[in-house]
Amino acid sequence: MGKTTRKLEVVSPVPADIDIANSVQPLHISEIAQELNLSSQHYDLYGKYKAKVLLSVLDEIGGSEDGYYVVVGGITPTPLGEGKSTTTVGLCQALGAFLDKKVVTCVRQPSQGPTFGIKGGAAGGGYSQVIPMDEFNLHLTGDIHAITAANNLLAAAIDTRIFHESTQSDKALFNRLCPPNKEGKRKFCDIMFRRLKKLGIDKTAPEDLTPEESSKFARLDIDPASVTWRRVMDVNDRFLRKITIGQGPEEKGMVRETAFDISVASEIMAVLALTTSLADMRERLGKMVVGNSKAGDPVTADDLGVGGALTVLMKDAINPTLMQTLEGTPVLVHAGPFANIAHGNSSIVADKIALKLVGPGGFVVTEAGFGSDIGTEKFMNIKCRYSGLKPQCAVIVATVRALKMHGGGPQVTAGRPLDKAYVTENLGLVEAGCVNLARHISNTKAYGVNVVVAVNAFSTDTEAELNAVKNAALAAGAFDSVICTHHAHGGKGAVDLGIAVQKACENATQSLKFLYPLDIGIKDKIEAIAKSYGADGVEYTEEAEKQIEMYTKQGFTNLPICMAKTQYSFSHDAGKKGAPSGFILPIRDVRASIGAGFIYPLVGTMSTMPGLPTRPCFYEIDIDTSTGKCSAVNDTAPNHLCVSYCCRRISVNEHLQFYFPTLIE
Repeated sequence: MGKTTRKLEVVSPVPADIDIANSVQPLHISEIAQELNLSSQHYDLYGKYKAKVLLSVLDEIGGSEDGYYVVVGGITPTPLGEGKSTTTVGLCQALGAFLDKKVVTCVRQPSQGPTFGIKGGAAGGGYSQVIPMDEFNLHLTGDIHAITAANNLLAAAIDTRIFHESTQSDKALFNRLCPPNKEGKRKFCDIMFRRLKKLGIDKTAPEDLTPEESSKFARLDIDPASVTWRRVMDVNDRFLRKITIGQGPEEKGMVRETAFDISVASEIMAVLALTTSLADMRERLGKMVVGNSKAGDPVTADDLGVGGALTVLMKDAINPTLMQTLEGTPVLVHAGPFANIAHGNSSIVADKIALKLVGPGGFVVTEAGFGSDIGTEKFMNIKCRYSGLKPQCAVIVATVRALKMHGGGPQVTAGRPLDKAYVTENLGLVEAGCVNLARHISNTKAYGVNVVVAVNAFSTDTEAELNAVKNAALAAGAFDSVICTHHAHGGKGAVDLGIAVQKACENATQSLKFLYPLDIGIKDKIEAIAKSYGADGVEYTEEAEKQIEMYTKQGFTNLPICMAKTQYSFSHDAGKKGAPSGFILPIRDVRASIGAGFIYPLVGTMSTMPGLPTRPCFYEIDIDTSTGKCSAVNDTAPNHLCVSYCCRRISVNEHLQFYFPTLIE
């Protein structure tokens, strides 16, 4: 074990996540940094247990060799989740605390939407967690707040520009954009040269522009109906899905329908996750397209003059946050795009820093959101394309419970008792449901990586059921399949998984293979992804057809595709379980994140602003005023249950621990 790893004292039955998290005294983050050979000049402290690792560390270690790169995905989940975050953390605890490997866990920052909504946080669960759990799941180091501020500054700039252009002549507009100084001379500020270059104007003094050039420069002429940029906030609020702005008398009738998205759906979040440097982030933020002019030309953040200000708001957010697991292994937390409505992976810069820090023979384990049809597909085709990195191993997390559902089992709903079929042996359902696992294995192997299946074991799973999953995984072409109990035992319960992952990495031989090339049409790429889902074809609405035609005309066809699709099925229909085939995939709309660098089709009825349930997680969240620590409100839970603090993500349940079986202890 490394100097910073600690031995966990596990108890049975497994206590609530918050109780486990509070029972372990975190190490000062400087000790975690020292174990990674980071000096104090390489990070900024954010309290005792968090630090921002500065990108400048790559200037010193950028020439060193990388460690092994592992991505953790999953089968198509139940609404309860199958323990993918827990498996990611447990695997790293096994590698670092028991197998004596240098390891860094790279995970996303949780949104406060699920934390206070239904899902809870994303710190892992049981004895495989990131700590301090409450800090991880709440404000962390303010990155999501920075994204929210930057996003809404841009939104304000758009509507304000439309307003001012509607009330001023070209000459007045130009004079206000380039006002004279005390000597009566006008000049362009630095960001204005970006717009001049875009317009093909190579003049450097405002007075040298012709009236026609002045008009082209000053008037963006944004078509309000084309504006795609929305305001955001980091809570679930269904009543912001459609709003009207500009109703004040001072706005002179400039009323427009729009909507809020959740902050993690902002393109700025995707930019943060996919950027490779501060300079790259500046360019990506400036290139973000917010709508079109009435002539059909794309209007960008730099056209509005706000790209530099957005970068200033994001300058600290670009640095990953260093934390630790329960067993003292290091964690880099950075970015948090949802996987169903965005690309669902943590940042490229965190992975690149981590790979250099662990070095040859070390491991970087990162998680891709939801099933491998969503998170892993986007990891390979979007994230790896921009990073140039190649994973040696992909882990697929599976549970007997989810496979029974895919085999024809009754509906699984958060907050309702599990049917008897899920808590008693039923080999028929398990074996029938393994078609879902087999397709995930086949799709993931196609990228040229070795696949290891991690079977997250529950106390109600029988040996015969677990063996059926193992055998099905191997028959489908998995490199190995391992039963794991890391929720109950921490890293010790994932040692076999760690050994399997190590062997898979050491035996990796193939180069990375993408699902589609970039030099084909937007529809061709969409259809390649749809085929991997099992679809026979794709159907586009009239609106989607228009958007594809427009993006093609604007020259954006060479971008990868980021499908916004339900996580509960390979298809667009969450009710189609198993491995559906022969369906037609409906594309409702197509949008573009040009700064982030992808086109995203909306499949079916996906929403980018979640809502709150009848009983949200915030019922269980309170504070102990004598200690200042977050705590559970046990007496308010139904049936007087001890429901643990909801800033967590647990593989056993999502809402009420009483209703569902615990993991193996």
